[in-house]
Amino acid sequence: MIDLEEYRGLSGRNQYKAWFDSLDVATATRVAVALERIAQGHTSAIKSVGEGVSEYKLDFGPGYRIYFGKDGDRLVILLGGGTKKRQSHDIKEAQASWSEYKQLKRDEKKLAEQEAAKLTSKKPIQKKRK
Repeated sequence: MIDLEEYRGLSGRNQYKAWFDSLDVATATRVAVALERIAQGHTSAIKSVGEGVSEYKLDFGPGYRIYFGKDGDRLVILLGGGTKKRQSHDIKEAQASWSEYKQLKRDEKKLAEQEAAKLTSKKPIQKKRK
């Protein structure tokens, strides 16, 4: 099973949630089914749109799309959604969010490595002999 998480940008904005919340009930239901298919590993409707971002295409209505990035084999980060009409704009936004996500992850890793190095470089306190 693949875990799905919604990305919240540095500004606190969750583009995927904003898009999903704007959908009517019937469309939201179909999107939820598509996400379940992604979570189960079905990739037939997925294609890369560049810079690490993929698109899940739903063939109904105005041509809905879900944009995401994969973080390893078990985690999908939901970046946004849209329709065929706004596809190039939505892809650029998803790519910017994905780039931001990866940078934050690199920064967190670097900080953790620096903290670990500090802990291992501290000399133990030695007791003085009398």
